[in-house]
Amino acid sequence: MPISNKDKNTWAWVPSLYFTEGLPYVIIITVSVIMYKQLGINNTDIALYTSWLYLPWVLKPFWSPFVDIKSTKRNWFLTMQLLIAIVFLGVGFTIPTHNFFVVSLSLFWIASFASATNDIASDGYYLIALSEKKQSLFLGIRSTFYRLAMITGQGLIVIVAGFLEEYYGAPQKAWSYTMIITAIFMIILTVMNLLTTPKIEDQATTNAKPLRFLDVLGTFFEKKNIGIALAFILVYRLGESQLVKMASPFLLDKTKEGGLALSTTEVGTIYGTFGVIALTIGGILGGVVISKHGLKKWMLPMILALNLPNLLYVLLAIWQPSSILFATLVVIIEQFGYGFGFAAYLMFLIYVADGVSKTSHYAIATGFMAMGMMLPGMLSGFIQQTLGYTGFFIWVAIAAIPGIILTRYIQYPATYGKKEAN
Repeated sequence: MPISNKDKNTWAWVPSLYFTEGLPYVIIITVSVIMYKQLGINNTDIALYTSWLYLPWVLKPFWSPFVDIKSTKRNWFLTMQLLIAIVFLGVGFTIPTHNFFVVSLSLFWIASFASATNDIASDGYYLIALSEKKQSLFLGIRSTFYRLAMITGQGLIVIVAGFLEEYYGAPQKAWSYTMIITAIFMIILTVMNLLTTPKIEDQATTNAKPLRFLDVLGTFFEKKNIGIALAFILVYRLGESQLVKMASPFLLDKTKEGGLALSTTEVGTIYGTFGVIALTIGGILGGVVISKHGLKKWMLPMILALNLPNLLYVLLAIWQPSSILFATLVVIIEQFGYGFGFAAYLMFLIYVADGVSKTSHYAIATGFMAMGMMLPGMLSGFIQQTLGYTGFFIWVAIAAIPGIILTRYIQYPATYGKKEAN
């Protein structure tokens, strides 16, 4: 590895690389829900099929060694980013056709595998392209630009789609153009990463890594109390995993169907701007209080902060206010609570992965985290259409109970995550 290229052009490539990591994820997982809703797909199908798109993030620990032993991280993420752009372009051209749902889902499936692989390669590149000092320095930068990608996807891109819906009066044409625009944007980002990321890897690899990974996988499941820890990881967001699939359809649905009848532009503005900002502030505050007092003091308050605001959706479903203000306030409170509560979840994942092979163990733990989003999300549309929006949001609140109960049984040091005094 050419040491002289370490830390080269850092300010040029870290922001664009992590923006490019976040944008495909939010398009595939979140924006697709809004798109399919506006294209007339029912909630059951939206929840079931878009939840399957989480699967590559569930499985990515198992093919991450292949990214290590074949080619370079830079080649991997540049190839995956270009593939994602091509797939998004295909989705755009597919939407006006009769079989758009099946074909576009198949394309999103390809994009989700490419996006998960892009995550593996980008994170690996970050670790080898930066010195340890620079890695710490740029943690906040990479997180900030990942969040900006979320705002761009859930906010700007959805707002553009809403504007085009109003301009053309046809959601198919509007979302077709939106996905084509998104594809062009992805191509621009890929070219930026091509020009700014330094070549810091050799092609030489070792074929021993996959065998070692099997050993690493075994040591993960040998950890003390791993069963109860994995159960907690799976149910921590049991309610939120279902809410996230049905919140946008609820805001978009007509009032006679139990929704709030907001426009695509309004939903993009609420979630993509106010919501993401509240989420970010909550996450920052959560990290601060854990570093000050340790995880034990904040675990229960944080899981409550993540789940209790969901009760506000019950009130929205019963009241169905005509003013966008109330929906905006609920989303701000819910997203702030989610960001705040998610800090404890991430810290627990780090604790579970701690020890030898922590990088691989963290990847495995995040795979279970993704599974905890995928499986409940698949059923959320069916549950909503069975219970109605009011009954569904009550169920979402009830689904928080298993995670709250398990906080009494998981084991970890009381001061874990607390910053040591100087």
